[in-house]
Amino acid sequence: MDEEAVVCYCGLCCLDCHGHTQKIPDLAKDLRKELRNVHYDKFAKTISELPFGGAFKNYQECYDALGLMMKFRCTKGCRNGGGPPFCKIRKCCQDKGYQGCWECEIYETCENHDFLRANHGEAHKKNLALLKKNGIKKFVHGKRYW
Repeated sequence: MDEEAVVCYCGLCCLDCHGHTQKIPDLAKDLRKELRNVHYDKFAKTISELPFGGAFKNYQECYDALGLMMKFRCTKGCRNGGGPPFCKIRKCCQDKGYQGCWECEIYETCENHDFLRANHGEAHKKNLALLKKNGIKKFVHGKRYW
């Protein structure tokens, strides 16, 4: 992807995303494979019955969560059909003809960004300020927040 394509409308960058780098999905896949190879489900069942092994009763849930992590991959980025399909930020920027929120006067108070705070805190707003000040090229090659 070119430099513009890796910069999300919201100010986040694909290069920092675990779905784009695929590190977490790959690790989850490898761990599930190893768990199957050593029949860890049987070990977890045995240990779960001991006084100190109660947490192993949730082994299947853990294994299933790893399966979901394996599926979280994104090779396109939000500008090319990747990312969350319901993203209000992308739709807003596309409707207004903006490259990203940094071109909008109200990005600092825009409610469309509220859902990002749970995972990213204020990272996207810091990035938007950097994008507004320095442009895409410097942003991609400089310090970014996630």
